[in-house]
Amino acid sequence: MSESAPFEQIDEMTVAECVAFLAGNHIGRIAVTVDDFPVVLPVNYQLAENAGGAPVLVIRTRAGGTVSEAGERVAFQIDAIDAGCGVGWSVLVRGIMHHVRGDVFATLLPSVDPRPWLPDRDDWLVVNPIMITGRRVVTHANGFGFHPLGYI
Repeated sequence: MSESAPFEQIDEMTVAECVAFLAGNHIGRIAVTVDDFPVVLPVNYQLAENAGGAPVLVIRTRAGGTVSEAGERVAFQIDAIDAGCGVGWSVLVRGIMHHVRGDVFATLLPSVDPRPWLPDRDDWLVVNPIMITGRRVVTHANGFGFHPLGYI
């Protein structure tokens, strides 16, 4: 009896599912443009809500660093991949980044702190999402249509 080839299924996630993944993680990658070229850097972040209740990403970084000095249009991504099981997911946020100062800073500080791993990260930035998208990839080995992690 021959084994059938694995097949992949790509599932689009809802915004609510994407936001849940963003809330459950604290390290991601931010893409900014430097000298007309994209640069992708890891950052600590925390998901918060703006005054209207919409999700925002809060980042603390080094003042004068690449992320701090970047333009306002950014992309932000988190993901997880299990190559052995052939499963993974990815969430992509495209948005506008700005420095947090004044009243907004005072409002965020008591309840939000991304807690960067490195010292001297005192420049606070917020990414206001314009678009949040996500996808799951599942490989069904031997043609079985169930999630390989379903029995763990």
